[in-house]
Amino acid sequence: MFGLSEIAIILVVVIAVLCAKKLPELARSAGKSARILKAEAKAMKDEGEQPAPRVVQGEAVTPRADEPRA
Repeated sequence: MFGLSEIAIILVVVIAVLCAKKLPELARSAGKSARILKAEAKAMKDEGEQPAPRVVQGEAVTPRADEPRA
């Protein structure tokens, strides 16, 4: 009699033979999905690390009363 592992191997071979035309398309879509998942995981990781605010040194100028406003 066949064991569980032998039946699984036979099923994989049968599926590969019957779906041979669609296997490249399935592999391509699986690769795209993996890339998207990796990019989203990286974006979520980077989202938590916000850069420090940039400080620009300058001076405050108060407008004089006799200058026209723009």
